Amino acid sequence: MHAFDVLGDPVRRRLLELLAEGERSSGDMTSVVQAEFGITQSAVSQHLKVLREAGFASVRIDGARRIYAVDAAPMREVDAWLDRFRLYWTPKLEALATEVARGKRRRGEGP
Repeated sequence: MHAFDVLGDPVRRRLLELLAEGERSSGDMTSVVQAEFGITQSAVSQHLKVLREAGFASVRIDGARRIYAVDAAPMREVDAWLDRFRLYWTPKLEALATEVARGKRRRGEGP
């Protein structure tokens, strides 16, 4: 599955956001995602399986629990792909930062 197919699903993006905060048990993530999306435990398990199989997450067994962690390698690949497009938004963001700083200086809010 292509990285953007994986990231295109809001449930999988939310699972990755949770994992970005640190290792999480499947039960913990299931509780959060069920409350937010109203999906079954089985559906959450399927999304976690997609993340594992696509390389976005790793899992280890800790007794009866499955502990998930994010794997950054696919994210680096996405970042590298996006890099060719940064030239379209980077100058605009830099110009915006300059205008924000200029406005703060005018108001005496700092450098």
